[in-house]
Amino acid sequence: MGGELAGFTIGVTADRRRDELAALLERRGARVVLAPALRIVPLADDSELRAATRACLARPPDILMANTGIGMRGWLEAAEGWGLAEPLRDALSGAYIVARGPKARGAIRAAGLLDQWSPDSESCEEVIEHLVRRPIAGKVVAMQLHGERQPECTDALEDAGATVIEVPVYRWAPPTDPAPLHRLVDLVAGRLVDAVTFTSAAAVSALLRTAGGRVETVLDAMRGDVLATCVGPVTAEPLRQRGVPVVTPGRARLGALVRTIVDELPRRTLDLQVDGHQLTLRGHAALLDGELRPLAPAPMAVLRALAQSPGRVLSRTALLRTLPRGADEHAVEMAVARLRAALGTPRVVQTVVKRGYRLRVE
Repeated sequence: MGGELAGFTIGVTADRRRDELAALLERRGARVVLAPALRIVPLADDSELRAATRACLARPPDILMANTGIGMRGWLEAAEGWGLAEPLRDALSGAYIVARGPKARGAIRAAGLLDQWSPDSESCEEVIEHLVRRPIAGKVVAMQLHGERQPECTDALEDAGATVIEVPVYRWAPPTDPAPLHRLVDLVAGRLVDAVTFTSAAAVSALLRTAGGRVETVLDAMRGDVLATCVGPVTAEPLRQRGVPVVTPGRARLGALVRTIVDELPRRTLDLQVDGHQLTLRGHAALLDGELRPLAPAPMAVLRALAQSPGRVLSRTALLRTLPRGADEHAVEMAVARLRAALGTPRVVQTVVKRGYRLRVE
């Protein structure tokens, strides 16, 4: 079969760790479409970060909310460039430090600091709930941002009486080349990918913005044929708010995300007994008696339509409507011929004279 994900096509919207995620998926047989939705760039003007650092030095925070490893490392590296690394570490050393996840915890400890608590869910919401339950009125909270501002988190802390210093270390920007993302939108809208992976809520928003007037078509695809997979519940929230069912791993790790996809996608296959053969439909391929048979979009569309009504005769007109690019009835005949050739068993697809085609199911 070539791997648990052989025959499936998966879109990857991550930027920074896209190669790692793609390798994990390809190792399991998937075809991967790389389409970074965003890129992380350092602040073009570091005046805001410097001002936040000065604020922490002037009034050492009582609480440090460390959201990401790359953000904490970037902050400390910037401080070192300004000759403020040691003063900053001293200012943070007396804080109650909350690390949102293991990477943030690793960066904290690499800096010689000690974290006191981490949420099981690795979500900002759980961090805020934890902090609000503490007596934080009159306390200073340094919140290391991860990409975009989180006004709802800042507001919740300020409503509880805290003073919040937002520490912007990096920001999201559009991809350098937007063409792959536009292509992925086309593939999702056409239901020509089986799953799309997201590693940040900002990437979800970027893909939906790119969809423009086709956003409902894209959302409908992800409510049905295209599996939406997110690294964690925070990433999944923008899709869930729009009624898209999302699968997430128990832990926010790329390896766990891939294992979730491996568990989920094969469950969505269609299995049939056809002319004495075991036929399984996957995204861009069929398994015939366990052997992978890659198919072009038109033959795959015909096979999927026939398999969804096993044994029923479908007319050329009906099959024409399923083709990715409708042409004429001759295109259906060509797609059927290519399907038979690819499967290597012409009897699987039966011609019913003057009526159309059907699968020879048992």
